[in-house]
Amino acid sequence: MNHNQEALTARIAPILFVLLWSTGFIGTKYVVNNADPLTYLAIRMAIVVGLMAMIAAIARPKWPDRTGIAHSAVAGILVHGFYLGGTAIAIAHSIPAGLSALIPGLQPILTSTIANRWLGEKVTPVQWAGLVLGLGGVVLILHNRPMTGEAGLGWLASVVSLISITLGTLYQRRYCNQIDWRAGNLVQYVAVTIFFAIGAFVFEDRVVHWTREFVLALGWLAVALSIGSIGLLYWLIRHAAATSVASLFYLVPAVTALMAYLLFGEQLDALAIAGMGMCAAAVFVVNRRS
Repeated sequence: MNHNQEALTARIAPILFVLLWSTGFIGTKYVVNNADPLTYLAIRMAIVVGLMAMIAAIARPKWPDRTGIAHSAVAGILVHGFYLGGTAIAIAHSIPAGLSALIPGLQPILTSTIANRWLGEKVTPVQWAGLVLGLGGVVLILHNRPMTGEAGLGWLASVVSLISITLGTLYQRRYCNQIDWRAGNLVQYVAVTIFFAIGAFVFEDRVVHWTREFVLALGWLAVALSIGSIGLLYWLIRHAAATSVASLFYLVPAVTALMAYLLFGEQLDALAIAGMGMCAAAVFVVNRRS
């Protein structure tokens, strides 16, 4: 890839990532209407394992050693297991799709704090200001939302998603950056398929209604999300600082909320729209090189 192609990819990849990642919350709303959340995720990951196995068979990547396999499995459980599981459970417990992205949207604050100590990345005062600005935007979007009862369990699941995706991206950057993405992703998806299958058998009745809506959403989530957006995420992790990559997650709640408004009629008030604007501004500030 020449310099011009790399520059174009660097501009397009973050935009495409945010759009794809946001559709994950929309697609999840469709599938959990037809299946138990962990059961659906076990099916999804089994499909992804098959797809990644074909990619690996064609590409014949270099396989990691035992330590690399172990690191990949841990990263997979964090990035895919607890994050996707928490998101699906949150939506299944009546958290609207447009709001299910909000708690994980706090990831840049947690990432910057940990990255500053664990990865040795310097977070500038301007970037800290951007991170705080984004936090304020998320607070505005969250104002006046129910936080108790079934919704409370859903928000708790979202907090689990926040912690897991934060730790997962940092773990991926520190321990898995040198592993070929095709081999590493296959290991991750095998590990998380087992993780979800165990969860489904222990905690659920494994109900699945194979409706057209379920099949189409499942296909999109397996291909566009688990292969497309995750591939983009890991590319971004390899080519950018953890804080800059994490700042993209500030845009996800706003984009998801707009999609949910168009598809499900989920309403946006003036404060929520203002919060989304603050989140967009935060991404710009955090990604400044100064």
